[in-house]
Amino acid sequence: MSAQAHAGTREPRSTGGSMRGSSQGSASPGAAPADVARAAAELVACGSLEMGADTPEDARRIARLLPAGTPVYVNHLPKRDVGASLETLVALKRAGLEPVPHLAARRIASRAEAQDFLEKAVRRAGITKALLIAGDIAEPAGPYADSAALLGEDFVGQSGLTQVGLAGYPEGHPRIPTAALNEALARKLELAARRGLKTHLVTQFSFAPNRVVEYCAEVARRAPGLPVYVGLAGPTNPVALARYAQRCGVSASLRALQTEGIKAVRLFTRVDPAEQLTALAARLRSGSVRNVVGVHLYSFGGVMRTAEWMNRRITAR
Repeated sequence: MSAQAHAGTREPRSTGGSMRGSSQGSASPGAAPADVARAAAELVACGSLEMGADTPEDARRIARLLPAGTPVYVNHLPKRDVGASLETLVALKRAGLEPVPHLAARRIASRAEAQDFLEKAVRRAGITKALLIAGDIAEPAGPYADSAALLGEDFVGQSGLTQVGLAGYPEGHPRIPTAALNEALARKLELAARRGLKTHLVTQFSFAPNRVVEYCAEVARRAPGLPVYVGLAGPTNPVALARYAQRCGVSASLRALQTEGIKAVRLFTRVDPAEQLTALAARLRSGSVRNVVGVHLYSFGGVMRTAEWMNRRITAR
């Protein structure tokens, strides 16, 4: 897969040096704290966040805090029609942000529902990107067992979309073997290319920067040129963070905090993604991984709290 097939994501702005990373995750002694801070701010400035589908009124408030065109992903929750996100997508577009809907394949009841939603979202909200995920329910609500099945539909490429986001799992998936994940990603990249769609990867959040960088290096070897947005858990409370970590299958990475030099007690008394961001930036700033273009903030503690945190990181440059 060539780099050209994946072009179209927002590229990081210059920080006075390349934003790179090591597959071993070790920061070079030459990476000055000021350089790492700038690299961290650029990861946020070129990044994205997500919000719920029920609060379109937040769009203008988010737009006052973040750069114009910032991608805002709108989730597709269980037992909710995918069309429930349409009003929020329209509000984000009107506010000058980039709306990106989640499409949870197993939660879509019919082919007609998926096609109708995409047509309306492109026409009314001007979407050009969507994040395709399987959707974590035991039995599919309709014809799509996974995101590859949805991507196999001709109407996805004919809808007006130009790019699709795909999920990445630095710590693996709680129910799917790594080999199967790798095969599925290759298949989805092939399907997207057939439909003339660019692609990017959005990873699950993790508390292990070393593992994240190793994973990004693996992705670069398997899919050269595929841009990666590294998932971070946004600011939240300890109970919510532990609950989401367990639900998303990343509880094991909590044990990596000691190895990374970040004490678990600090995580659970001051839940702030700044330390994870800095650790990631230090590794990317001084190594050889070149496919990370930004971070993606999961808004477990609320979208406004996450947007305010992002604003502080960006304006501190």
